[in-house]
Amino acid sequence: MSKFVIYPAIDIRGGKCVRLVQGDYNRETVYNDDPVAVAHDWEAQGAEWIHLVDLDGAKAGHPVNDGLIGRIAQTVRIPVQVGGGLRKEEDVERLIGLGVSRVILGTAAIEDRKFVARVLAKHGAAVAIGIDARNGLVATRGWLETSEVKAVDLAVELAAEGAQTFIFTDISRDGMMGGPNVEAILELAQVSGRTVIASGGVSRQADLDRLSAYAGSGIGGAIVGKALYTGNIKLDEAIRRLGSNG
Repeated sequence: MSKFVIYPAIDIRGGKCVRLVQGDYNRETVYNDDPVAVAHDWEAQGAEWIHLVDLDGAKAGHPVNDGLIGRIAQTVRIPVQVGGGLRKEEDVERLIGLGVSRVILGTAAIEDRKFVARVLAKHGAAVAIGIDARNGLVATRGWLETSEVKAVDLAVELAAEGAQTFIFTDISRDGMMGGPNVEAILELAQVSGRTVIASGGVSRQADLDRLSAYAGSGIGGAIVGKALYTGNIKLDEAIRRLGSNG
């Protein structure tokens, strides 16, 4: 069975660990004042990766919390992936220099294809493409805008450019605890021929069980946020369960 990885999410805004509902900056819950401590807790529970989002960066269009991100990347022993406002090569280089293992390009994938192609050519597997979709169309700029580009079309085009990993979010499911859009995630994996990490809507262990059943079909993992902070999913238990299933 192919590997299925749980990515505990740490969304950073104003230096704190928060969660937004459907990307709405006015619907925020602060879960912890110390994102570094949260990262160490996830590592202690057996996490193999940490997923970081610079929410301030996503809104500003450039990394804002990179000092904090660097502290996390340098003090945990597991790899860290980071997204949020990465639209310039110098920002990508700086984060990788801080110890980040994988950067996530989102809005840039739509707005500046040449930039994405250059970063993919240079860093390859250290780049993931974040595709956030609303009704099948790609949303950009921290979900504040919706493009006319279909998510599946973007995935096929960027796979041809060398993208190896996609992170797919169905915005309608994010933060709503209603379960992920498995069909859309699977379709993206199949049309692109690449690994897709599911994001948004994972609310209970059954969601992880359902997604991991498709590990051999290209769904390589799931980002879990709110469900970990509310206790709906216990990270250490979920990792043990998926390990025994494998």
